[in-house]
Amino acid sequence: MSYSKLLSVGAVVLALGGCMSFPAGPAGPAGPAGPQGATGATGYTGAKGSTGYTGATGNTGDTGATGNTGNTGNTGATGGTGATGDTGATGYTGATGSTGATGSTGAKGNTGAKGTTVGDTVVIVPAR
Repeated sequence: MSYSKLLSVGAVVLALGGCMSFPAGPAGPAGPAGPQGATGATGYTGAKGSTGYTGATGNTGDTGATGNTGNTGNTGATGGTGATGDTGATGYTGATGSTGATGSTGAKGNTGAKGTTVGDTVVIVPAR
């Protein structure tokens, strides 16, 4: 047989051999314990770890709510009525004026000169 045929048959046997399973036989007796191996050397101390990062700064908190408006104040009291003023004093009556002096009597007039009569003329002289 040629090498290629032998190689092909060997591959098929290996492939099919993995697909078959046979029942296991009885377990054999345990063998004697082997000698203890030598103790291994102590390992090196690990390097010191790096310091952890500082945590991020937290967010700023929300702004508080606006307070309520205060109550309106009460109205002030009404002022009292002012006092009534005093009545002014009554004025005095003025003095009565003096009566004027009586005037002097005028001088007595002279009697006129006696006229002459001429003709028929009549002269009327009123009395004083």
